[in-house]
Amino acid sequence: MKNAVKSANGKTVIPALDGVRAVATIAVISFHINGMVHNHFWDVHENPLATAVVTFGGSGVTLFFVLSGFLLFMPYARALLFEERWPSMRRFYQRRALRIIPGYYAALCLMILFFQRQYLQPDHWKELALFFTFFMDSVPETWRKLNGPFWTLAVEWQFYMLLPFLALAFAAIARRIRSAPLHRFRVMLVCCGVLIVWGLFIRYVGVYLTQHPSETFHLPSWLIAGAKFLLYGVQGKYLENFAVGMIVSLCYVFAHDSFECSVLLERGRATSWWLWAAGILTLTFTAAWHFHMVESNSTVLATLFAPLASVFEWLNEMVIALGYGACLAAILFGEQRLQRPFSWQPVRWIGTISYGLYMWHLPLLKFFRDTLLPPSLVTQVYPTYIYYWLWAATVVVLVATTSYLLVEKPWIRLGAKNSRNVRPA
Repeated sequence: MKNAVKSANGKTVIPALDGVRAVATIAVISFHINGMVHNHFWDVHENPLATAVVTFGGSGVTLFFVLSGFLLFMPYARALLFEERWPSMRRFYQRRALRIIPGYYAALCLMILFFQRQYLQPDHWKELALFFTFFMDSVPETWRKLNGPFWTLAVEWQFYMLLPFLALAFAAIARRIRSAPLHRFRVMLVCCGVLIVWGLFIRYVGVYLTQHPSETFHLPSWLIAGAKFLLYGVQGKYLENFAVGMIVSLCYVFAHDSFECSVLLERGRATSWWLWAAGILTLTFTAAWHFHMVESNSTVLATLFAPLASVFEWLNEMVIALGYGACLAAILFGEQRLQRPFSWQPVRWIGTISYGLYMWHLPLLKFFRDTLLPPSLVTQVYPTYIYYWLWAATVVVLVATTSYLLVEKPWIRLGAKNSRNVRPA
């Protein structure tokens, strides 16, 4: 594949995607730092659009979901489009577990011991069980508690559990299609589209049930509560976001592995800058929309976005995912000058340790704010920002690097070793 290399364990690696992962991580960190400062670089009312973009870093979570959909679906996309050997479900679950669980459990236990010791008390054991079973996104008692970013790991993990079964459902449809890969490609795109519709439907119903907690649709209340717990949680399962990444994965695999690849790659290269521009414009629009919903006193944005307020809760995430999906496709199909910033080695290193950065940055930033930040700086915007970023660039990076080298990397290697030792089916 163009711009892809083989790692030591034989896995296909696209260097620029490490940089994309770094961008998502830095965006989330900047979002939390901005929230802690409680001020902006400029006046909200004079510069609403600029302030909206600065405070949009939380959407880095959406980029993570799109990226996961792209990467994890790639082996299934090859099997579905070109009837290659079906990926091993056991190997998939094993690699995902060894990649996610050791680092997460280590961080969870250490954060409880150092920052959240109340979870050792029996009256918190029920919530603790949800953290250990990756359901901390499903009830208000654990959502964004203990460590804010943890809820997204629950969403990721649940998608990991679901993906092989989704792929099998796609395969049941693909087996009925014995024509050329191009036709299967189109049908798989439709399947992903159906997944997006399902995700949006679940989000719409989940938002409605959250706003109308007494509604049961004439069904037993325990059934509604159980379905909401499993299918929606507190803020949704983001299937529509993952599905956008899966669509990009289908396009990338088909363009690089099919007989029509030369034509498709040329088209992709020719339109990459247009895709990039469309993605950036979409994200800018959504940043302003999001900011309007939070800072509704901004009259300029209110005039523009008031008609869209009623669909924000269930449609906003989808628009963000489309923006990031367009940017991701532009990077994958684009010229070297578009990929080069994301393939730069220091940026790739941030992407490599991004899991630890993502898990550890918020509690360490809070520790810095509560114990080390001089009170005299609280009202001074620029010095406070600088101190927060210096802390993040030193202590948070050091902790994340330690987590990667001592906890994550050994288990990643074990997963790769076990995969090589698995006999072909």
